[in-house]
Amino acid sequence: MTLCAVRGPRAVVLGSTQSVEVADHEQAGRSGVEVVHRSSGGGAVLVGPVEQVWLEAWIPSRDELWDDDVISSSWWLGETWKRALEGLGASGLRVHRGRAIRGDWSDVVCFAGVGPGEVTAGTAKVVGIAQRRTRQGARLQSMAPLWWDPAPLLAVLALDPERARQAHDALRDEVIGVGALLPPPHRDAGPGSVLLAVEDALIAALP
Repeated sequence: MTLCAVRGPRAVVLGSTQSVEVADHEQAGRSGVEVVHRSSGGGAVLVGPVEQVWLEAWIPSRDELWDDDVISSSWWLGETWKRALEGLGASGLRVHRGRAIRGDWSDVVCFAGVGPGEVTAGTAKVVGIAQRRTRQGARLQSMAPLWWDPAPLLAVLALDPERARQAHDALRDEVIGVGALLPPPHRDAGPGSVLLAVEDALIAALP
């Protein structure tokens, strides 16, 4: 299990099946945002230092956490996040135990749908999980935004103003950052303090 962090400038990370044309490269350059691809599928996500909490796990195929079923194989990771956030005072959390549910903007934005093991609060997504499997094992990457605002991401995507407005209206309530879920004093602390609190809680909650 590894806690990860973004170093360097912000970046818009495109899913493996997304075309580079999804990003507005000129606007990204003006905003100091790099454009990169990741090896897993899904939509675009904007990452930056002290903006998300990341937990990555490599599960060998002989490990007790290994599950042959790709649907249920990430449930334990969602439960880890749920325990950690509940330990900090968050409530109303749920681990999605079904197949992936696509949203209207799933092809564009990563957090626009809900996949197996991912954590929600009501109808809002909290934690995203990506998984790559081989015969040797599975690499699970999970991430939760500290605070959520779709505007900075949409600003560096190649969307006309009307589609960008529609996307913003649709996505602003579909995701919630972990900072907004926590009661005081955590919620009122700065991003760095929230990040450290969640990371410590994740370490304590690991199986």
